[in-house]
Amino acid sequence: MGKAIQRNKNIMAQSTYQSVVLASRPKTEIVPGETFALKTNPMIGEKELKNDQVLVETLYLSLDPAMRDTRSYIPPVKVDEVMRGFAISKVVASKSQSFTPGQYVQGRSGWTELAILPSKELAPLTVAPNTKVTDALGVLGLTGLTAYFGLLDVGKVQAGDFVVVSGAAGATGSVVCQIAKLKGAKVLGIAGSNDKVAWLKELGCDDALNYKNESFAKEFREKTKDLIDVFFDNVGGEILELALSRAKPHARFIICGAISQYNDAAPTEFPQRNLHAHQVRPHPPSLLPSPISLLKPPRLEGFIIFDYESQYASARQDLAQWLSEGKIQRKETIIKGGLQAAELGLRDLFKGANTGKMLVEIKADENAASRL
Repeated sequence: MGKAIQRNKNIMAQSTYQSVVLASRPKTEIVPGETFALKTNPMIGEKELKNDQVLVETLYLSLDPAMRDTRSYIPPVKVDEVMRGFAISKVVASKSQSFTPGQYVQGRSGWTELAILPSKELAPLTVAPNTKVTDALGVLGLTGLTAYFGLLDVGKVQAGDFVVVSGAAGATGSVVCQIAKLKGAKVLGIAGSNDKVAWLKELGCDDALNYKNESFAKEFREKTKDLIDVFFDNVGGEILELALSRAKPHARFIICGAISQYNDAAPTEFPQRNLHAHQVRPHPPSLLPSPISLLKPPRLEGFIIFDYESQYASARQDLAQWLSEGKIQRKETIIKGGLQAAELGLRDLFKGANTGKMLVEIKADENAASRL
């Protein structure tokens, strides 16, 4: 991807800063050294700022599955553009009355050491009791908000519901599992390793399954004998199809993501095989559609998290309270190595390398927790 430059502790003492741009759009998996390029840029400072702009230094980058999906409601990153991404940053200089140097903020600054942003695109970062700075990109950020609104508003979870969550040990799925338990539901989590299964049980899931086990389809049928009320889908593909075959009449399926298909050159339209009476192609015996699903099909509904922006504050208040009271737990997978490590982290995200939220540490800031 390019050679990293040895950085000074004070970045503004340098003559250059670095950023990562999209070098070529991958057709399948991200290819380290080809998909992204490390770019060295002339230093920027306060003199480059216009009115109401802020210069920020990136501390932590958020890695999210939607970064890979070119079929999103957000226009894809163009070749030679700085890679998109949310970050926790520190204000270096400001021509905005809303922000002052040394203040910690969050926003979509992208994969870069320094960025100039309009003040309206930044939010001040505060830390609630018993939480930490990086929660702003995880359980208190878009990750947690996606879980909150997806389950409570779209899924309308109720006490006594049987909730199944795919990608349950990921950043969003793990929060979904715990909110469902708080609301009195029975929860089955699906993850990709025995360690993740064990963690889900520690979080309070009534049961959890490893989808990589050869007997997974059989185990899934056994664990869903009473059929599914709510399915929160982060994965898509065959797991979604299997869940459709175990749905109660008018079950609620929240279509949040399809990480199993984002790297496919031509993703298979799995759900359609169970939503139509005719066969698009032969069904494996374990995935035959349920007659109940065909007669009284489940409701599959996606959502756009930005549509809930006016409700973020109240949702964050609930999430922060649950977190501070110990009712929600979280894990982070933090990758060190600066910008150069970001492409490997994003590649590994699609291989299930993370438990909980995956972040890249661009620059350690020992004062962050104490200054907030």
